[in-house]
Amino acid sequence: MHFRWMPFSIAFVGAGPTTIYTLCALLDGMVLPDVITIFEEQPRAGLGTPYRPGWNDPAMLSNIASIEIPHIDETLIAWLGRQPRARLVRLGIDPDHIDEHAFYPRLALGEYFLDQFTALIAHAQRRGVTVEIATRCRVTDIVAEPDGLRLDVSPIRGAAYRRTFDRVVLATGHQWPEEPEVRPGYFLSPWPATALQRVPAAQIGIRGSSLTAIDAAVAVAVAHGSFIETEQSMIDYRIHPGAEALHLTMISRKGLLPEADFFHPVPYEPLAICTPAAIERLIGQACDTLLEQSYALFKQELQNADPDYSQRVGLADLVLEDFADRYFAERMAADPFVWAEANLAEARANYDAQRTVPWRYAILRMHEVLALIAPHLEAEALDRFNRFLKPVFVDEYATVPHVSIERLLALHRADCLSVIALGENCRIDTHGAEAGATLIRDGKRHHFPTFIEATGQRPLGIESFPFQTLLDQGVVLDASEGDPRGPKGVAVDALFHPASDNPAASRLFCLSIPYILGRHPFIQGITSSYEMGQIVGKDMIIAIEAARARPDQEAC
Repeated sequence: MHFRWMPFSIAFVGAGPTTIYTLCALLDGMVLPDVITIFEEQPRAGLGTPYRPGWNDPAMLSNIASIEIPHIDETLIAWLGRQPRARLVRLGIDPDHIDEHAFYPRLALGEYFLDQFTALIAHAQRRGVTVEIATRCRVTDIVAEPDGLRLDVSPIRGAAYRRTFDRVVLATGHQWPEEPEVRPGYFLSPWPATALQRVPAAQIGIRGSSLTAIDAAVAVAVAHGSFIETEQSMIDYRIHPGAEALHLTMISRKGLLPEADFFHPVPYEPLAICTPAAIERLIGQACDTLLEQSYALFKQELQNADPDYSQRVGLADLVLEDFADRYFAERMAADPFVWAEANLAEARANYDAQRTVPWRYAILRMHEVLALIAPHLEAEALDRFNRFLKPVFVDEYATVPHVSIERLLALHRADCLSVIALGENCRIDTHGAEAGATLIRDGKRHHFPTFIEATGQRPLGIESFPFQTLLDQGVVLDASEGDPRGPKGVAVDALFHPASDNPAASRLFCLSIPYILGRHPFIQGITSSYEMGQIVGKDMIIAIEAARARPDQEAC
């Protein structure tokens, strides 16, 4: 029996942070593929949609502090430290105030990722890997064949072609329309931000109140005025002459603003009770009370971390369905801008003192642990998880940069911003004859000539999956399994292979966020890209090692 060096090829569909972190994990291995091909529809690979120029306004900030961004070839702080001052100024960064707890502009992160991507490609090439980067290319279909997965590729210029690969990673990221104004005055998303620059100064509705909604508000605001930021005083907003009609209204279910980023140790300190091991044991029991037992661990951990808070909210008596209401109760009883100002002052004081609020930190850490149960919950239990626990976790991990809160307060002081709670007796009509949308509240109608959807990425159903042949061949299956109450998207296993009996499923990884979000509700952002990349990179190393050890059947 003879053994030979078996060529091994990998294709990445998409070239954003998820692909970058997967490449990083792959290149940590002792064995490497022979060929890596990266397909990207955009003119440049290595940026990712959330960090692309033109797609984002320079005023838009990232939603993660620099200390929390997993390093690639180097950390973000190290990269910033070696940049020319002129480049930092161009990116909106004060060269004299680089800090690992700071939130930097999305465009700055885009350039960081682009530089890291370039370094990874050079590293792979030095180690003998052939790397092909195919930009302005769209993968139109994927077909399972006996010897691999065939990609049908359509370049913007040139003839369509087909290539077969041993492994394929789908990392297409967030999905938004290139033209967000899908009908007059109605924007399906705030991206690309350049589209918001044409929005007239008038009554503008924004659905959402997270950083996505803040991004939308800030992008419109800087098109019609200026934020005056100094070290000595609070931020002010000054509207341009002729734009006095501008008024932004953020509309969300609860009518709350996000809280300011709070100080906490990074990396996370271990939990004492609601640990990954404890949750995995519950999952292994395959019981129908998984959600309830996990919530019991959640309560025990919170009680252990902060007895005073637990007593104040009456934690011992709070069933799953009541916890979120009690968690948000004090904020809902206050004016959102008064609360935001007080919360910002508290967060700043805690940063200065390097003081951590125990209950906040406990909930923040537990969101990743409780997320482990989501793929194992029945449809009804998953719905309860999403309704009664997910909002609390999102509130803690989606805190926003302090300057974002300052900008909202400045807009409010300038009488250019208000917040409305949608509640249960309101609805928004986005299909009327008029441009924009109409808020219908207690029988009264309020029309917004411009309306922007800014609630972030939502799960996409299997009917939107772009590679039809994989569905026809049974390589990719519907996560809902035909249950209309079930989660939308693609069913994947723990290694992000499609959860299918088709042998070709082991060759494919689905890391496309909209299609796995239904069963993995917190799998957004840079840290998720890193975690998925680690799992997939290691699995591909195992596959390469197995291929290299495969005997040459013809010589046997």
